[in-house]
Amino acid sequence: LTDNRVRTVADVRHAFSKCGGNMGTEGSVAFMFKRLGVLHFAAGADEEAVTEAAIEAGADDIVVYPEDGAIDVLTAADSYPAVKDAMEAAGFKPDHAEITFRADNDIKVEGDTALQVKKLLDMLEDLDDVQDVFSNADLGADAYA
Repeated sequence: LTDNRVRTVADVRHAFSKCGGNMGTEGSVAFMFKRLGVLHFAAGADEEAVTEAAIEAGADDIVVYPEDGAIDVLTAADSYPAVKDAMEAAGFKPDHAEITFRADNDIKVEGDTALQVKKLLDMLEDLDDVQDVFSNADLGADAYA
């Protein structure tokens, strides 16, 4: 947490204005995100066994990424500790686990706009007082070329 909220707000506002955007009021986009527990299993995890254990643990959803076979087990934030403990008790230790915010709907952003959004996200992440940056932008390869 910041020791100077005014400075942090000014830094965030500057990043938005430099990238052609403007900052909304506090909480103005919160409705677009859900607070979720995410347990990530890298490629190579047994999809069927992880899925079965996740269902038994009370997970809300399982996302399998076809490009690499990685698996995300999603759960409500309040049931995250119980699901994580149950998965570990079943022998499945996640590579990464956290409570985070996920966008309800991602928006495809391409071309110059993708570059601007990527620049904004990078600027926000570089601010010392910013801990996490969440976005609903699906930047694709355009922003990373």
